[in-house]
Amino acid sequence: MQITVKDLRIHTKELLDTALQGEEVIITYRGKPWAKLVPIQTQRTDESEDDHHLFGIWKDRDDMQDVEEYLRNLRRGRFA
Repeated sequence: MQITVKDLRIHTKELLDTALQGEEVIITYRGKPWAKLVPIQTQRTDESEDDHHLFGIWKDRDDMQDVEEYLRNLRRGRFA
């Protein structure tokens, strides 16, 4: 991703988040590459679904055994 110095000044937090996700951010000044924003440590990308802390959080809920029916009931609306 390439950005200008002005973009860096205005969107610093968003650009830091982008770099934290692992994407390189090239900062240009007057149309020429000036600096590169990269994270100090890259996040673990080899994490499987089983290792994720939210995986299976609702697996024991009885009302979600049939996911399609559960979503249909949610989308149906309050007074349908």
